[in-house]
Amino acid sequence: MTAAPSAIRTIRVELSANPYPIVIGAGSLAQLGEQIRAQGIRAGTKVLMVTNAVVQAHYGATALASLQSAGLEASSLVIEAGEEQKTPATVSLIHDAALAHRLERGSLIVALGGGVVGDMAGFAAATWLRGIAVVQVPTTLLAMVDAAIGGKTGVNHPGGKNLIGAFHQPRLVLIDPTVLTTLPEREFRAGMAEVIKYGVIGDPELFAELEMAARRDPQAGLASLAAVGPELLELLLERSAAAKARVVAADEHEAGLRAILNYGHTLGHVVETLSGYGTWLHGEAVAIGMVAAGELSLAMGLWADEDQARQKRLIQAAGLPLRFPPLQREALVQCLQGDKKVKAGQIRFVLPSAIGAVAIHDDVTLESIFAITNTN
Repeated sequence: MTAAPSAIRTIRVELSANPYPIVIGAGSLAQLGEQIRAQGIRAGTKVLMVTNAVVQAHYGATALASLQSAGLEASSLVIEAGEEQKTPATVSLIHDAALAHRLERGSLIVALGGGVVGDMAGFAAATWLRGIAVVQVPTTLLAMVDAAIGGKTGVNHPGGKNLIGAFHQPRLVLIDPTVLTTLPEREFRAGMAEVIKYGVIGDPELFAELEMAARRDPQAGLASLAAVGPELLELLLERSAAAKARVVAADEHEAGLRAILNYGHTLGHVVETLSGYGTWLHGEAVAIGMVAAGELSLAMGLWADEDQARQKRLIQAAGLPLRFPPLQREALVQCLQGDKKVKAGQIRFVLPSAIGAVAIHDDVTLESIFAITNTN
């Protein structure tokens, strides 16, 4: 059942070249074709919609009908989802479909799904005919607040997460919160990790709002869509999207400031890679990584015990894990050294100094990492 469109809110990603809108509104999926046409895409343009089987069953018909009713020559491709499917082989399937449907340089790819679909469809768009347009239509909380915004695309390599990729900004990001009603609770909780991240790295007011909401019903916390509720959901979608848009506009290719968005990701990616893709959801691994980053900050005297306690309470209220799984020490080191964020041989960590303030450090020792991780 499709919700009636609500008031549309638009947040601009103000890049110096090719700025684009993030459109947020309940029921807006039914306006997908109209919103794409509003970005200057002509009638008759060939569109390949990439999705997965679960999303296709719930929302594929609505999205495809909207594209076609707007005069776009749209077809769809259903791929396997899951972090373990995020490989060059799956991207090749998208390339095959692009060839079969004769996508041209003026064509576009629509990514309808979570972060895995968005990353792969975006990378396929970046590499087809040296780059065609992509529109991101995220269907998970994590993708809505983070993965769909900012133009990072890519796939995993056995040696590390997202090592193969490209920056390729979308023409449009369309967020329909009503699609979250079919999202499994575990996936919703994983998305809350990225929301909490925004609070720690630069939005203490959002962090405080989340804390107040968690205290209102300590048993439910923030661990489900029903517990968060529509008002807080609207707030966290808009605040998170606006925060990501500001950082991306200031540093599109991660030359400096944008690296703060990797808070919790350095050790989080280690958890994902060494545990086997699919064992931990991305947001779960990021939650573990944020707690670990907080422990490193404590050990280095960068922030207070109470700040770390607040972070852990909020992560726990969202039903997210706190503890590192058992890992081999040698494998951890090797994985860290292969991380994309290594610079001049130094592993860079985003570490907090207060709720709402972080900085990039390259002076974290392996001994301090071993002390706060479950390695042997």
